[in-house]
Amino acid sequence: MSLTPAIQSRLPHVGTTIFSTMSALAQQHGAVNLGQGFPDFDCDPALVEAVHQAMRAGHNQYPLMSGVPALRQAIAAKMEALYGQRYDADREITVTAGATQALLSTLLATVHPGDEVIVLEPCYDAYGPAIELAGGRVVRVKLKPESYRPDLPAIAAALTPRTRALMINTPHNPSGRIWPAEDLQALSELLAGTEVLVISDEVYEHMVFDGRQHQSAALHPGLAARSFVVSSFGKTYHVTGWKVGYVAAPAALTAEFRKIHQFNVFTVNTPVQHGLATYLRDPRPYLDLPAFYQRKRDLFRAGLASTRLRLLPCEGTYFQSVDYSDVGAASGMAPEECCRWLTQEIGVAAIPLSAFYAEPGDDRLIRFCFAKKDETLQAALDQLRRL
Repeated sequence: MSLTPAIQSRLPHVGTTIFSTMSALAQQHGAVNLGQGFPDFDCDPALVEAVHQAMRAGHNQYPLMSGVPALRQAIAAKMEALYGQRYDADREITVTAGATQALLSTLLATVHPGDEVIVLEPCYDAYGPAIELAGGRVVRVKLKPESYRPDLPAIAAALTPRTRALMINTPHNPSGRIWPAEDLQALSELLAGTEVLVISDEVYEHMVFDGRQHQSAALHPGLAARSFVVSSFGKTYHVTGWKVGYVAAPAALTAEFRKIHQFNVFTVNTPVQHGLATYLRDPRPYLDLPAFYQRKRDLFRAGLASTRLRLLPCEGTYFQSVDYSDVGAASGMAPEECCRWLTQEIGVAAIPLSAFYAEPGDDRLIRFCFAKKDETLQAALDQLRRL
């Protein structure tokens, strides 16, 4: 009999993600899937045509490891226009295979065994495993309750001589809150004089509502000098399956990042990069995105107001968090149990906020994604009105 050798897992505590679990459960029960964060509508046909034109023009072989020059130049121009920070397209911008690869490669480039990396909970579930794969130790600091803003005294208390990096995320997944300028400035002042790097996850940068401004790390010189700023075309242009993002960082940091990037994915889909470079010439699609998603947010929130779910503020992203404490049948359930019940009995899939903590508290909070067609949102609301 053939024997398959055993391996010692690098991530022994990691199983199937809650996102995959809830999507599979939604499909099994025919539920409206407001769990995993992806649109159910198409992108702009002009973007697809730009990629087709790139293919027909013969852009089908390896591009430069760092990315197609025209796309890096367009990214640098966009960041300078929005945030006033001038990044050198050749030495400080790298195109990546999505934001998750960018985050992992950043950690592999900067973290050594025994280094500590601070994450602010609740946080995207890929952060912890990526830090562990780099040999680092995850140091968890909770964001302020209710506001989900950074707790500066708690972050200061977590800093040690072994702290290598701090991971931040605004607009914030899963809470849908954003950080104001004073928080970024205070963080800049806190880290001044240290060797701590900042890994700034800004994939929802263009989804900020009610006239607010996204506070990129690039807007604050003290942070920009120590930050890897990560963003995603998938989120911005409704093409999450294309898996194309980018990292902007000072030249010395980018040089180390690219050492890992070239042996990780080496480079990224050529015609898609050329198509994106063409599409980026017009800023309107990303400048109009706040209004596009704010309308969907308002539609969804207006419908939820007639249920027993308590709405939390939503200032950015395409996620709406709710408290289900007043839903009689579910009020005693833990968040994951509630999400399973909602999927099976009510017909709407959500994600528990507890999935974004290593050690969840007693909150009764779940998250819906409203990056959906209006009819999808209405179908979900029809079901949720049964609560």
